[in-house]
Amino acid sequence: MTSPFTYLKHVREEFAHIVWPTPRTAVAHTLVVILIATIIALLIGILDYLFGSVVSRIAGG
Repeated sequence: MTSPFTYLKHVREEFAHIVWPTPRTAVAHTLVVILIATIIALLIGILDYLFGSVVSRIAGG
């Protein structure tokens, strides 16, 4: 087992290898995720409404 200081030294070295996205790329990816999540939420909401209506008609409501 290595010491905590050795571990942190290795973590710091690994951080040097990370390719961080530019702010523009990060914003673009965030917007894509929000858009996709919104579309999926709308689709689930529409399907829930449709299935609820069908079940309500079948149950006599």
